[in-house]
Amino acid sequence: MHYVAWRIAEGAVPYRDLFDMNFPGVYLLHLLVVTTLGAGDVAWRLFDLAWLAVTGALLFAIAAPWGRPAALGAALFFALYHLAGGAWQAGQRDFLLVAFLLAGALGVARWLETAGGGRPSAPLAAGGVVLGAALTIKPHALVLVAALGALIAVHAWRARGHVAAALAAFVAGAVVVPAVVVGWLAAAGALPAWSGIVLEYLLPLYARLGRSAGWSVYRPGAWIAIAVGVALSVGAAVTAGRFGARHAVVTAGALAGVVHFVAQGKGWEYHLYPLAAFATLLLFAEAGPAVARLRRPVAIPMLAVILAAGALLGDKAAAASAAGWERDKAARVRRLADELAARLRPGDTVQVLDTTAGGIHALLRLGVREPTRFVYDFHFFHDVGHPTITALRAELVRGLDARPPRLIVLFEQGWPVGGYERLDAFVALRERLARYDLAVPGPGYRIYAQRDRS
Repeated sequence: MHYVAWRIAEGAVPYRDLFDMNFPGVYLLHLLVVTTLGAGDVAWRLFDLAWLAVTGALLFAIAAPWGRPAALGAALFFALYHLAGGAWQAGQRDFLLVAFLLAGALGVARWLETAGGGRPSAPLAAGGVVLGAALTIKPHALVLVAALGALIAVHAWRARGHVAAALAAFVAGAVVVPAVVVGWLAAAGALPAWSGIVLEYLLPLYARLGRSAGWSVYRPGAWIAIAVGVALSVGAAVTAGRFGARHAVVTAGALAGVVHFVAQGKGWEYHLYPLAAFATLLLFAEAGPAVARLRRPVAIPMLAVILAAGALLGDKAAAASAAGWERDKAARVRRLADELAARLRPGDTVQVLDTTAGGIHALLRLGVREPTRFVYDFHFFHDVGHPTITALRAELVRGLDARPPRLIVLFEQGWPVGGYERLDAFVALRERLARYDLAVPGPGYRIYAQRDRS
């Protein structure tokens, strides 16, 4: 995404000049970082930690009415959850999404608690605006928008207020940021390409690519303890008559988080971030009463489960701190960048055939462009009989013929499956590679250089 942001800053049009399935809000966030802090690792880590601080502050604000133990506990526990994921989780889209979801939920919760007669108010509209921003990062945020919309309608109806007016204010707020972003894409000339990617590739093909065989939580770890703790906490709040509007909003967020993970079907750990944020709030909602009254039957088990979950996350953090494969990948990027730099002249292009093994990262380091708009190569090797894939293959070959790159880098690891042999099913690309010399045979990738015609 840093590479995409750099290209956009250089004048490239998203989607038209860069084939990618992410939503435009992701590009804007990376563009902000690249143009202000830079594209280095330290800048990205600083951004990640700053975003974590903002997310923690929102967790604190939501849990504050439940007492200091709940507010502090939720903020610190989520920080531990994120950091325990290691370098791989830094700045993941679903993590970035959480702050917007929490801010939107906070606005709706405050409206539910203060709006007289169910009339629209500033917190309601503001919540809608922030959730609209979330939609530009991942459209799955629509699940939470719908769930909170239902809570708004029920509250306004029970208050004998203006159901339509309240919903209109919320929805109107949610439309603002998407409308601005779509306007930006339209002005840049990106809308036709974006709609083509979404309607012809993302929805019919990519959405079902790489799905796991069945529903499973990726490396459950602390999740069993978290689930038990959430059940105890919600049960205690209901029994004590403390389950109010704020609990309802957070519960809606947790259920939306479950849908967010299950609907994507890939079982990737970072898809759990929205669920983790709202589950953390529910986990600590009754921490204050539990600490104040340890003799309550549920207090000791609840606190024990929280401690167990924290211990499991701490153990995970200790295992992740070595960052083994991430360090190996960073070393591979440095090695590849050095090998490319030694063979490139000013203005040369490089075509990378890779998913996320480091090829694009090396091009970003060197400030080198590709001759085609294809950032990854996996879309050439699935559903090969589908007209969309046939058209993408033909576009790649045309681009390589029209603007032959100085170098082509073929990574061994394909996704979701395949190695170097995946080119056997793409004859036209294999024929183009035959016009190049194998300059570097590996490991992990091959560099092909234009043959010296002299």
